Amino acid sequence: MKAKDSGAKAAPRIRDAFLHPSAWTMFFFGFASGLPFLLVAGTLAYWLRENGITLKDITMIASAGMAYSFKFLWAPLVDRLRLPLLGRLGQRRSWLLLTQVLVMLGLMAMASVTPSQLGLFVGLTLLVAVAGATLDIVVDAYRIEIAPVEAQGALVATYSLGYRIALIVTGALALVLADHAVWPNVYRVMAACMLIPVITNLMAREPEVLRIQVQSWSQGLREGVVEPFADFFRRFGGRVGLLILLFILLFKISDQALVGGIMGPFYLDQGFTKTEIATISKVYGIWVGIAGAFLGGIAVVRWGVERALLAGIVLGALSNLMYLWLIGANGNVGMLTLVISAENLAQGLLGTTAVAYLSALVNQRYTATQYALFSSLITLPGKVLGFYSGRIVEAVGYAPYFWITTLAIVPAVILFFWLLPRVKLDGGAAQADTP
Repeated sequence: MKAKDSGAKAAPRIRDAFLHPSAWTMFFFGFASGLPFLLVAGTLAYWLRENGITLKDITMIASAGMAYSFKFLWAPLVDRLRLPLLGRLGQRRSWLLLTQVLVMLGLMAMASVTPSQLGLFVGLTLLVAVAGATLDIVVDAYRIEIAPVEAQGALVATYSLGYRIALIVTGALALVLADHAVWPNVYRVMAACMLIPVITNLMAREPEVLRIQVQSWSQGLREGVVEPFADFFRRFGGRVGLLILLFILLFKISDQALVGGIMGPFYLDQGFTKTEIATISKVYGIWVGIAGAFLGGIAVVRWGVERALLAGIVLGALSNLMYLWLIGANGNVGMLTLVISAENLAQGLLGTTAVAYLSALVNQRYTATQYALFSSLITLPGKVLGFYSGRIVEAVGYAPYFWITTLAIVPAVILFFWLLPRVKLDGGAAQADTP
């Protein structure tokens, strides 16, 4: 009887959480966060390729997205610095408006300059990337502060839906438009899409958070920056803590190595049109990735975080080898569909299990700062490899590059088995498991 009562009470709580205005505010903020991501990386590579930019330069320029890997460095600034001219909006919404406008203006400027003025164009690309990474920081902070813990599941779900729709718009729709319009006009359309989140921000409410006023910069630095990292090493110890961070750096390297500018030129070189790439990779593939994410959630429940993560790591790396089948495919859409299905399903599984693992490591007293560090580190090595991917492909070809990205996961697997008996995952109380 108690089980039925608890289930009956749970259903209205779930419904209320998803119908809460904050949940749908997060849908539009998720869209804003996702909007600039591909426009400074994957989609940008197509524009650069069609302007005669060399592959090594494309992958270096598209690595502006590495800004997302370093966002934890200026996250305390977003927490501490007030924006006087936008103060009426409050701490979070003022930073949101600033970063939204910077992304929009940066995309418009990229459209006006074009790759013909490459130096200035690269600078504007970096500006959009930094603004987009800062927007991510603010949106995460807003989500955590706007609703209680029990409502966070709904907010994360609606945020993720908005983010993925933004990826469809900036990936699939942008490529289809580029088949019928010049690239500068495509980027102007993408910039205009930010207007909807801007209006949402102006209508949203500021989180009611009593912010701690520190007496000095040194005190603020310790409370906001030093203590979260000190806590991590107190719980895990120096050696285990450092190897956990190394593991985080390495276990998604295979996935992240294909995120940058290499895949756009690869698809084009295998004879696929932009519309085919958009339809299969950027629309169909994203929904397959969502299915993979749900599969990852089931794996965590059934197998536990560690075993599910290991499955995600191995399958995610092996899925890169599927691209060997596309070499010389000559526009075979069936082969492309099969490869995208396998790769996105595996990467969706890895994405969910990675979030579960990182969340288990975080002390809930320092959730925002510690999670910002982990989520930044997880993308860094793959983006570094992606930075040099053009040079590697030009030197040895696509096939060896896909093998390199797959084998790069071996150190992470070795670290996984070393850490397994030494780290006890227990939510916010995770710690080294000492005898």
